Amino acid sequence: MKNCFYAAGLLISGLCFSQETPSKIKISFFDGIAVAGYVDHGAFINFTGPNVSLTHHNVKFVLGMLPSLRIKEDRSSGTKNSPIMPTLGAGLTMVYKKIALQIPAYYNTKTADQNGNWKIGFGFGYSFK
Repeated sequence: MKNCFYAAGLLISGLCFSQETPSKIKISFFDGIAVAGYVDHGAFINFTGPNVSLTHHNVKFVLGMLPSLRIKEDRSSGTKNSPIMPTLGAGLTMVYKKIALQIPAYYNTKTADQNGNWKIGFGFGYSFK
């Protein structure tokens, strides 16, 4: 386990402090990225929230929380949920120039007929910064 942390430290220091590659790791609360996409038979609209990002040349990798609005029709019988619900996801966003590609994960809570589970989606967006 100790060797794993040592190897990870060498990798990160090589990416961050190498003179050949202008990489930069940054922590932020908002990156100005808006994304729309598909997950679990519905849509989502989100903005990147608190995150850790790594910029390497023209590509930015963002790993963080995704405050979102999920849009999904409730097909269950009886009492139904609203088709638009606020939720929090987590995921990886890659930005090249101003175009964003995102792989978010959202948790669906346990219901009477389904166990709770994570759903993976995909989305495209725009970086305003």
